[in-house]
Amino acid sequence: MTRRTLTLAAGVLLGCSTAVSATELVYTPVNPSFGGNPINGSYLLGNAQAQNDYKDPDTPDFSYEQPSALDRFTDQLQSRLLSQLLTDVGNGNTGSLSTDSFLINIVDDSGALSVEVTDKLTGEVSVIEVSGLNATY
Repeated sequence: MTRRTLTLAAGVLLGCSTAVSATELVYTPVNPSFGGNPINGSYLLGNAQAQNDYKDPDTPDFSYEQPSALDRFTDQLQSRLLSQLLTDVGNGNTGSLSTDSFLINIVDDSGALSVEVTDKLTGEVSVIEVSGLNATY
């Protein structure tokens, strides 16, 4: 290489080096527990829970069992009978309904509705009173 080629090469390298700049690298944590953005918290927790395959043996089983057709029919029938009983009370009649678990007595006393619910297993009695049913306007 000649001296002129070296001078030219040095000039090119010097010219290129002034165009290049560098900055300091700054670490930013992702996890909000270590100073990261709090918006990342639910995302990271969701990912961790999705990967967790540990099952606690002491946790009770809360699985849902679908009721049988007979149970659904019984519930619907009881609901219908109670609805009819309340309709009859609205017409001035009184009545009662007995289920496997409860005894329900409904009385309309001059516009004051009294609903007495007795738990057959414990004997506990709950009374619900509503007044002003037959208010005149």
